[in-house]
Amino acid sequence: MGNCQAIDAATVMIQHPNGKIEKFYSCVSATQVMKMNPGHCVALLISTTMYPNNNNNYADTKTKTNTVRLTRIKLLKPNDTLLLGHVYRLITTQEVVKGLKEKKQAKMRQNLKESIHKTENLGLEMEKKARKVDTQTTKGERGGARTSSSTNNNVVSVTAKTRFWQPSLQSISEAAS
Repeated sequence: MGNCQAIDAATVMIQHPNGKIEKFYSCVSATQVMKMNPGHCVALLISTTMYPNNNNNYADTKTKTNTVRLTRIKLLKPNDTLLLGHVYRLITTQEVVKGLKEKKQAKMRQNLKESIHKTENLGLEMEKKARKVDTQTTKGERGGARTSSSTNNNVVSVTAKTRFWQPSLQSISEAAS
């Protein structure tokens, strides 16, 4: 009797989209696999995790599924080598393009949220500064600035007394020589 699990550890397993599993007993390059399966890319299967699904609204508890499968993969470059003992998955190029577009859109949404958050913080800081100026002028500080602040529509108007610079000249006496 032999150890059946030792054979599985010494194989390269490739899962096809239709469920077929292909085994190789030596290292294979990703280019070779992609040539045998045109229109597909090779991805390393990193992990599969089951998460509870709380969004089920079915009345019958026997038919609802309580878990969601999340599979993490890493796309391989054509010059990468598929190693023994790992599981790989074939993915259509359309799925790869769709995934890349979704990832790009998610990144753009995240950047937009961050810029909106920064803008809101900047508006709050400006409003705090306006309130600070308002409280300083109501306490009677010198400088004569008057401010009126309307926080409902974030408008701050400032009117200040203007002081003009006037040169002071010493009288110049003309010396008669």
